[in-house]
Amino acid sequence: MNGNCVEVSLASWRTSSYSGTNANCVEVSDLPGSSAVRDSRHPQDAVLPFPSTEWAAFVAGLVRT
Repeated sequence: MNGNCVEVSLASWRTSSYSGTNANCVEVSDLPGSSAVRDSRHPQDAVLPFPSTEWAAFVAGLVRT
């Protein structure tokens, strides 16, 4: 993450194992210092980047619920 720019063109994306075969899920990519999320049904559209600390807090919150 560099200022407001995140390079995602070469990112490696993965979906949750819970998404099944319909690809009706979000995809996540681990990037240097951040993670990015996108809609798996529209991967060409917007990507939401999150600093690594915020993404880790989000995932930790999911694990607790």
